Amino acid sequence: MIYAVDFDGTLCVDRYPEIGAPRPGVIDFIKSERARGSKLILWTCRIGARLEEAVEWCRGQGLEFDAINDNLPENVAQYSNNPRKIYADRYIDDRNYYFELGEERDIWHLCKLE
Repeated sequence: MIYAVDFDGTLCVDRYPEIGAPRPGVIDFIKSERARGSKLILWTCRIGARLEEAVEWCRGQGLEFDAINDNLPENVAQYSNNPRKIYADRYIDDRNYYFELGEERDIWHLCKLE
């Protein structure tokens, strides 16, 4: 399973350009999926120094990613290209309907559709 995970509003409360408070339910879910062998892509609009801050913040939360704003190397090799669109099985983003409700819902249930 490959997850593309947004940063602002998803891993943390949206306070851009600052970094908001962590969203523990989302962070715990992402950590558990990595432990199960899923691949993780940090998928954010942040660039430059703001992106570096976000990556460092994620490390402080115990989050490590297989790619950052990029496709996984194995997918690039498989398709012989690296398009701008990030390939993932699931996209976790605050612009998703569930987060728009202003609640941190049970992400465990929402993403475990298998």
